[in-house]
Amino acid sequence: MQAECERKVLMRHTSFHFKALVLLLAVSSAASCIPIASSLSPSLTPSQPTAPTSADTRLSPVTSTLSSYAFPMGINPSARYLFYIHGKIIEDQGVPAFSPDFGEYNYEGILEAFQRHGFVVVSEQRPKNTDVKLYTQRLVNQVENLIDAGVPPSSVTVVGASKGAVIAALASNLIRHPDLNYVLLGSCHPDMIRDWIASGATLSGNVLSIYDFADDEFSGSCKDLFTLSEGRGLGRHAEIVLQVGMGHGVLYQPHDEWILPAVQWANPAP
Repeated sequence: MQAECERKVLMRHTSFHFKALVLLLAVSSAASCIPIASSLSPSLTPSQPTAPTSADTRLSPVTSTLSSYAFPMGINPSARYLFYIHGKIIEDQGVPAFSPDFGEYNYEGILEAFQRHGFVVVSEQRPKNTDVKLYTQRLVNQVENLIDAGVPPSSVTVVGASKGAVIAALASNLIRHPDLNYVLLGSCHPDMIRDWIASGATLSGNVLSIYDFADDEFSGSCKDLFTLSEGRGLGRHAEIVLQVGMGHGVLYQPHDEWILPAVQWANPAP
């Protein structure tokens, strides 16, 4: 029952903000007659981390023991960067977070797993009820900051889980760098896909979708969104349906079944 309530809340929350964001982008683009990616991705000083304005505290990350994963003050163009955008339960409960249906959300364990694979991991605990539109723009600015500092787009990967995957997908629609990598975990529920397709928004870059076959409450196939996006900025794309049987809970722990494909996607063979 709780899982169903969480699913309905997440669908309503992300669908509303997605529609609002797409409408805002359409109006802004038409008014300025310049590409969306350019109008929403202003150049930043390479060594300056992106920060929210004091006018909107909804965007401010929560102070926690995860401060070592904050956006770096100094940028190494030779490093490989991975953004991990967590699920909604971390917004609701903070750290630690526990679901009676899926168990503990091992946020720090997931970050450590990616770090062991050699990435500079960037992640932050979002405040409760984070505005998807505002946080997506924050992520876009941080990614553009890395690129402006000389980091090749192919060395940047955005991994989003559940609500975090919605944010990652929206960032993919905005950034439009063909070599940037994205991993969408537990996303593409049919209700959300219908909203995305109706809006005409598309994915760009290299996109991998991963979800468990038993997760029919929160997840689904991204294939229809891939089809819509082909020839419109989408590069490499693939989908993995896990056979773990844990449903949405598979994303709560750093299981090799999804960690290793995500790492491989971020480090493609030459």
